[in-house]
Amino acid sequence: QRRVYRTTTHVPWELGQIMDSETFEKSRLYQLDKSTFNFWSGLYSEVEGTMILLCGGIPFLWNLSGQISGRAGFGPEYEIVQSLVFLLLATLFSAVTGLPWSLYNTFVIEEKHGFNQQTLGFFFKDAIKKFIVTQCILLPVTSLLLYIIKIGGEYFFIYAWLFTLVVSLVLVTIYADYIAPLFDKFIPLPEGELKQQIETMAKSIDFPLTKVYVVEGSKRSSHSNAYFYGFFKNKRIVLFDTLLEDYSALNKEPAEEDGENEETKSKTKNKKQGCKNEEVLAVLGHELGHWKLGHTVKNIIISQMNSFLCFFLFAVLIGRKELFAAFGFYDTQPTLIGLMIIFQFIFSPYNEVLSFCLTVLSRRFEFQADAFAKELGKAKDLYSALIKLNKDNLGFPVSDWIFSMWHYSHPPLLERLQALKDAKQE
Repeated sequence: QRRVYRTTTHVPWELGQIMDSETFEKSRLYQLDKSTFNFWSGLYSEVEGTMILLCGGIPFLWNLSGQISGRAGFGPEYEIVQSLVFLLLATLFSAVTGLPWSLYNTFVIEEKHGFNQQTLGFFFKDAIKKFIVTQCILLPVTSLLLYIIKIGGEYFFIYAWLFTLVVSLVLVTIYADYIAPLFDKFIPLPEGELKQQIETMAKSIDFPLTKVYVVEGSKRSSHSNAYFYGFFKNKRIVLFDTLLEDYSALNKEPAEEDGENEETKSKTKNKKQGCKNEEVLAVLGHELGHWKLGHTVKNIIISQMNSFLCFFLFAVLIGRKELFAAFGFYDTQPTLIGLMIIFQFIFSPYNEVLSFCLTVLSRRFEFQADAFAKELGKAKDLYSALIKLNKDNLGFPVSDWIFSMWHYSHPPLLERLQALKDAKQE
């Protein structure tokens, strides 16, 4: 794929009418920089993980956690307390070692290519807030999971799976209402033509829409997105302001911006970013297609089937002392360490195969959602929206087929456009 980025310096003839040479070159250089970064950060991650294993980092951190919890008055019999201290130290270590990479990605690569909108102060405030919120969720959930495994008896894996199912459903339900607003400002989409058109389209396919929000994604990045969430009769749609040509702060003159955005940068572009109302509706038609065709439910079912299988295999393997000994635990078999060893290391080859299968399924779902938008009469607008979004996000439309097959959860741009082309012409 890097060879494709390096050698494809001219717009291929089939892209001539949808991408100018300047945008093509910008996207090529952006993806080349991202590829270089991903290679070195990935290599570092592998070396770090290997050194932790070879040098006994996991048992060292577990013993350190035991010493800390012991000083607080919790002896070895309080395994869950020691597990929580271990988890806190491990996530803190991960956050610290990952910080330089995150800084470089945000303030060098994303900055260089015009996507970063954050200041250094905003970045660190955001990172600290994310860490605290993560711990507030992770530690209680982990402690309850470990407790269920401890008292669950022979069929503990069924109770553990049911617990994680409930937790995942609760988090999906409350994320956009209570967690996401801690980081970004969500405002109701103002009354007007776009809101009326969205409500009309939702009603036409029986989508139980209750609210439409606009999130200020431009405070951190100029990348764009849209999604829906909620269960049963309480669905909400969230649009990033960077997706909306009429609402994006990136399209405003500096004089129009309020003082609230002083913590982020003001970068006025030479040309407008985002999509027109008709194109936004086409993008939403695609997203609602995922709901109408049951893709969301299918993904949840697949995820929970996989989760159940993993917990069942965990129950089979947790009693194998040689697994713990291989990772430096000769005298104890802590439940949290068993979860780490089995889920993170033993299942690693299986997870790779599963990831590939889900990528193939995701691409199939994307084509089906495009076809659904086509049936709504949105083929022409979706066609132009995909081109705009590709340009705004500097997506490179040429890819090595093996790289694309393994990594791209969405079909390449040309394949999606070709599928829409006939309907657009009609």
